[in-house]
Amino acid sequence: MASSLTKDGAGRGNPPAGTTTFFGHPRGLATLFMTEMWERFSFYGMRALLVLYLISGGPDAGEGSQGGGLAMDEASAIGIYSVYLAMVYLLALPGGWFGDRVWGPRKTVAVAAGIIMAGHLALAVPGEAMFFAGLALVALGSGLLKANISTMVGHLYEGPDDPRRDGGFTVFYMGINIGAFAAPLIIGTVGEKVNWHLGFALAAVGMALGLIQFLIGTRHLSPRSSEVPTPLTLEERNTWLRKGLIWLAVAAVFYTIVVATGHFTLNWAMVPITVAGLIIPAGVLIRIKRDKDLSATEQTKMTGYIWFFVAAAVFWMIYDQGGSTMSSFADSKTSDSLFGINFPASWFQSVNPLWVMALAPVFASMWLALARRNREPSTTVKFAMALVLIGASFFIFVVPMGMASDGDTVSPMWLVSIYMVQTIGELCLSPVGLSVTTKMAPAKYASQMMGVWFLAVTAGDCTTGLLTIAGVDLSGQGVIALEATLAVLAGVAVWMYRKKMVQLLGHDH
Repeated sequence: MASSLTKDGAGRGNPPAGTTTFFGHPRGLATLFMTEMWERFSFYGMRALLVLYLISGGPDAGEGSQGGGLAMDEASAIGIYSVYLAMVYLLALPGGWFGDRVWGPRKTVAVAAGIIMAGHLALAVPGEAMFFAGLALVALGSGLLKANISTMVGHLYEGPDDPRRDGGFTVFYMGINIGAFAAPLIIGTVGEKVNWHLGFALAAVGMALGLIQFLIGTRHLSPRSSEVPTPLTLEERNTWLRKGLIWLAVAAVFYTIVVATGHFTLNWAMVPITVAGLIIPAGVLIRIKRDKDLSATEQTKMTGYIWFFVAAAVFWMIYDQGGSTMSSFADSKTSDSLFGINFPASWFQSVNPLWVMALAPVFASMWLALARRNREPSTTVKFAMALVLIGASFFIFVVPMGMASDGDTVSPMWLVSIYMVQTIGELCLSPVGLSVTTKMAPAKYASQMMGVWFLAVTAGDCTTGLLTIAGVDLSGQGVIALEATLAVLAGVAVWMYRKKMVQLLGHDH
């Protein structure tokens, strides 16, 4: 990345002349870019293997698949995958809270990276108990890291009106996708073709590199990133510690009884998590909205933000099945060769980030060109477009599902095309979602609002998890078509109320 460092002159929103920058942005963006790239490398590498590992040796694995997995059926694997992703994003909320009240963003990210690395190392050890312990650690560490590293990107700029801010988040978003693209090709190949646990170990190596890079580059970050915005008082700290220990003891006693009486099944863990993943986001939004410390302007913006949240939850409910329902379809019902090149099913998880890297510059240029003509779509319209596109992707998915229903395999280009449509939708929603969250966040909830944004993913994935627990076959054509219809209708509804949303959020949204 050294070759991409440039010198920028001073100007509105720019650093002083002679200051080293990163693509015209503050030098600290390079540190955060690389940290997030390696963290995503480890995360998406493990994610590419997760469902395939769970079904390996089971009834829904593809022919010739490597053994040594947990031999689960597809429904159970999708449920575990959905709950795991939901926990990653659910824990982003307390992660933001720790950044705001306990450690500050910088320390929280450093600790989180260590926890993630430990989780991947646990996954590298064979055994079901170590597997679930590793998942829990990765989820915890990812939750601590996600909200705070995004907040630190915001700290690099001179407030919400800095003209480089949206561009900075777009560059940061590219770092995510570089790591996500490389991970399935390297970690996925080793995990599928050599040994599952060696693949998980490579994910730990990736996170270790990210942590080392972050510690070396922290001097380039904003001093605000080391501050604790609203530190806990001693009385508050003791109260939180006491409440935490009480709830931990209650959970420990309850599950000890369930296990001892022989009633424990996986659903005893999954059902409470999925229900909580729907109740907690709703409760958090209501609590923030009703906070009397918020100004009238902040209250109005929060009202509009809730609608963005619901739209995003519907989007992620479908989008995240790219690593579960579609991954299983890739393993068992999609050809593993293209143009004479054979490849493992995990490689399909590199398609989406590849599309992002190819299309993100095009979209950035397109939005800029439209903005110059005062014709750039509002954030509301972009969200509507994203929902329609994600729905359209699943309407397309229905076709190869029907073609493979008699046992035949379909061309990989079907999935490549579906991921392309989903990526276009993602580019309409995700970068602007991160940016609008930092703009709309009440000052009192700076880091926590980034956690709130990630709760939209929690709500979407928990919906998927509850459906699988309830016995709904997410690999059925009827269910896929129903999800597609829901997303398109939601997109149309958002578009119809776009003028009202602009009034709630301000003239530039």
